[in-house]
Amino acid sequence: MTLTAVAPARPRSISRALIPLGLVFLAVGLSTALVLPFLSLFLSTEVHAGPVKVTVFLVAAPLAGVLSSSLVGRLSDRWPIRRWILCGAALAGVAGTALTAVVRDYWVLLGLAVTATALANALFPQTFAYARQVLERDSPGRSAIGISAMRTVFSLAWVAGPPIGAFVLDFGGFRLVYGLAAVMYALAALIAALGLENVAAPAPAAVEPDAGPAAPPAPATRGVLRLTALAFVLLQVPMTLAVQALPLFVDRNLHRSASDAGVILGLCAALEIPIMLGLGALTTRFRLRTLVLAGGACGVAYYAAALVTPNIWVLGVAQVANALFIAAVSGVGISYMQDLLPGEPGRATTMFTNTFPIGAVVAGPLLGVAAQIGYRSAYGMATALCGAGLLLLILAHPAGRRR
Repeated sequence: MTLTAVAPARPRSISRALIPLGLVFLAVGLSTALVLPFLSLFLSTEVHAGPVKVTVFLVAAPLAGVLSSSLVGRLSDRWPIRRWILCGAALAGVAGTALTAVVRDYWVLLGLAVTATALANALFPQTFAYARQVLERDSPGRSAIGISAMRTVFSLAWVAGPPIGAFVLDFGGFRLVYGLAAVMYALAALIAALGLENVAAPAPAAVEPDAGPAAPPAPATRGVLRLTALAFVLLQVPMTLAVQALPLFVDRNLHRSASDAGVILGLCAALEIPIMLGLGALTTRFRLRTLVLAGGACGVAYYAAALVTPNIWVLGVAQVANALFIAAVSGVGISYMQDLLPGEPGRATTMFTNTFPIGAVVAGPLLGVAAQIGYRSAYGMATALCGAGLLLLILAHPAGRRR
């Protein structure tokens, strides 16, 4: 059987087509949410790695994931193999987490992080790329709604994952935590193999600007793509920086307890999910670019408010703007980037999702600077970075786009 031998798509409803994919999203989200919040603790207490080794691990792992996802993203758009990529990446996750459950040698774990775990990172963008192809096939006008719904499932997994991980850690230690993560990856692989269908390779996008009104838009220029990707990196850095700084900011500057910081983070997560679904519904009435720019403006407003807030209550009210910012950038932003590269959903989604780990790597040194000059300054840096990202998005205007 050749790679091009794909059966014609069977007519099926959107909900039926996306239910198995939603379960894959849930399993993948739970697998990552179980282990990532406790990674530094695992390296410090179980592996007995010092600060330098922990830092090297936390930088090398996401960068390897970026490289792996980028390579897989380009390959995935050439042949109808995305379903098998999902299976392979999930099985790589099984191998990485199962071995991490029993291995305690730092260098072996680092090797796993930059190989098996890095390959498993391709699951996140590839599931969105698969969803885009299914939605474009079955209901093109509602693809952004579907993408936002899938992103919401991932957010729900992260609401439940860390508390479950903490409970399992107390009950059975890191062996059980990583073992449970391996089960989630295995479940994702099983659902992808049995519940998903092969979809045809994405059709090449039109490159002639005068091909007629019915022709799909041409891909954005390299300059627009690079500016847009850089803009999303600048918007992603404040998300990580603000979350990392929040407990210390609340304690040192607002003179409240760490539990209050937890309430603030929980409030934002609770608001983010319905807002993300609402913005998905608005994509049928407003341009994606308009929603993303509005979200960026909300981010600037939130970080500016946090910079000058005199108490915890103002910070709590400002979570509405923060949730709007996160929902617009993390949800609608995926569809926006996919629209810039029609016919290359794997590459487009990977370009977008890679902005988060890159932003997280950049946020680390900035938090160190804030520790020296005061944690309120973290929100000043976040305001400036978010404003710069918004400005770049405005400048990176793709010509001839209705969305």
